[in-house]
Amino acid sequence: MQSNVPALRKESRAVATGEYLTFKLGDEEYGMDILKVQEIRSYEQPTRIANAPDFIKGVVNLRGVIVPIVDLRIKLRCPTAEYNSFTVVIVLNVRNRVVGAVVDSVSDVLELSKDAVRPAPELNAGSVDTRFITGIGTIQDRMLILMDIEGLMSSAEMGLMDAAVAA
Repeated sequence: MQSNVPALRKESRAVATGEYLTFKLGDEEYGMDILKVQEIRSYEQPTRIANAPDFIKGVVNLRGVIVPIVDLRIKLRCPTAEYNSFTVVIVLNVRNRVVGAVVDSVSDVLELSKDAVRPAPELNAGSVDTRFITGIGTIQDRMLILMDIEGLMSSAEMGLMDAAVAA
């Protein structure tokens, strides 16, 4: 019976089913693997790092751990990135590194079945980067863009992890 467990996990990852934390970036709703989420915190102004890209807002001290804060709204080119009472930081554990992701708001946790997830669209436009979209989830009248948050945060262009750790 134990031999079936790894096969089930492998299959569920391949079709992007499972539990997702849903969040908003602008008018769009996204989902990320709940297992990558360590905690959700209210937004606090981070300490700015000189010469960092615009999407890296700075760092915060989280119980003795210095955590880089990435504004996903800026990174994913949302039209606006306003900070208000709904703005939160999703603290992630990505490849044994703690990283914060700023989003407009967090909605809920949803479990998506295999039937509720469709493959990510294949777009030929050179300006559209779909590398970190694992699929599109639908539940009732909601459509979720499912993100590979681990792949995005550990990508070379983010510059948050050493090449050896990201590989």
